[in-house]
Amino acid sequence: MKETCKQPNIVLINCDDLGWGDMGCTGHPLHKTPHLDRLAAEGTRFTSFYQGSPVCSPSRGAMLTGCHPCRIGFDRFDGSLVLFPGHAIGLDRGEETFATVLKRAGYSTHCVGKWHCGDQEEFLPQSHGFDSYYGLPYSNDMGRQGGSGRFPPLPLVRGARVVEAQPDQRSLTSRYTEECVNILRASAGRPFLLYLAHMHVHLPHYVAERFVADSANGVYGGAVACVDWSTGVILKELRDLGLDGNTLVLFTSDNGSRCDFGPSNGGLRGRKATTWEGGLRTPLLARWPGRVPAGRVCDTMLWGMDFLPTFATLAGAETQKRLPIDGVDAADVLLGADRELHETFPYYLGSWLGAVRRGDWKLHLARHTWGGELDRAGDYPELYNLKTDLGETRNVAAEHPDVVAQLLRDAAHYRKIFGDPHAGEPGTERRPAGRVANPKTLTAYNPDDPYYQAMYDLGDAG
Repeated sequence: MKETCKQPNIVLINCDDLGWGDMGCTGHPLHKTPHLDRLAAEGTRFTSFYQGSPVCSPSRGAMLTGCHPCRIGFDRFDGSLVLFPGHAIGLDRGEETFATVLKRAGYSTHCVGKWHCGDQEEFLPQSHGFDSYYGLPYSNDMGRQGGSGRFPPLPLVRGARVVEAQPDQRSLTSRYTEECVNILRASAGRPFLLYLAHMHVHLPHYVAERFVADSANGVYGGAVACVDWSTGVILKELRDLGLDGNTLVLFTSDNGSRCDFGPSNGGLRGRKATTWEGGLRTPLLARWPGRVPAGRVCDTMLWGMDFLPTFATLAGAETQKRLPIDGVDAADVLLGADRELHETFPYYLGSWLGAVRRGDWKLHLARHTWGGELDRAGDYPELYNLKTDLGETRNVAAEHPDVVAQLLRDAAHYRKIFGDPHAGEPGTERRPAGRVANPKTLTAYNPDDPYYQAMYDLGDAG
């Protein structure tokens, strides 16, 4: 890797439930994504990029810390697979995030959008290395909606303070984008990290009408187009400010799509909350003019957990050595090197290991429901060659007993260190998540408050 002349700015755009095949540049037949397609053409598209989990909170905690969700106690939250309003659990303050690393290296650090790593003040972004925060602390379906009072009003937060309850969700992406533009304009020559975590395309789909009107895939396609528009605004602002040449822009998603609105995961099998490829393999686009090769398509296996050590290398920053992490420095691969970074990858849903990959081979050990129950209908173990059968359609376990044996050894290793209740393994390298004694929700419903929308009309969730 060449030496950088100065610390690069880093813009990380993370979508919610966007699938591997949801963009024009990844082959979607209906979605219009000109700005993202340009981002891919001017940079590198990584086709074997994995997040740490097929659901929101574990994936985000892993990406922020460089640690597998099981390592940091982010696999189960008092029986739930994700965090909910008023949960006593969140990202432990002893964990280092990529914002902590970059802030120590002199960066200004900013988080805009969905957090979902704990809504107590001890767990919010400014307790984890971010100088500023503006957004929703969890998913946009965790407000008062569809006739249900299950949750308190959805909070829009600045710092640790609620600035609006039950906001107009159709305006949020525009408000987030405006916040990002203001952050870029205030950078004043200091290197910065901007982490934009979109609300889209998570249910319920509240999308500005102009994007829906031009969509060939209804409101879902409109949500994708809205994300594309926001990306275009940010890229233009970087150019206008003269920051373009020294800014690394990354675009990805927290997990796979639900696939309720067409072929969002492309040719991948499965969807969000499964350990098929469609659950954990997500899009990754990277652009840094003159540094990240343009027009490149790279199939090297990368993890969201690699961001922290990679950002540290690019910024010339030191990471803590006290606690082990799972991500590796991928800076040279990002900048064009051709080498493998990971021999294996574990596919966990919650605390349960569902599959493991080594090279082109993937072995399914079991599949689990949302609640963790075993689906015993399969003929396990199932072996697939992802190079020749990316859609996981042909089980070749009987033809390759030696490969199965090796992958079973790999699975035993992950079960030993991260655990797996169905295998009777508690995990030897697990750390507890953060916990507070008296959690409180950020909002409470008051019928006399002038909410923009006291009850959202859509009841979609997930």
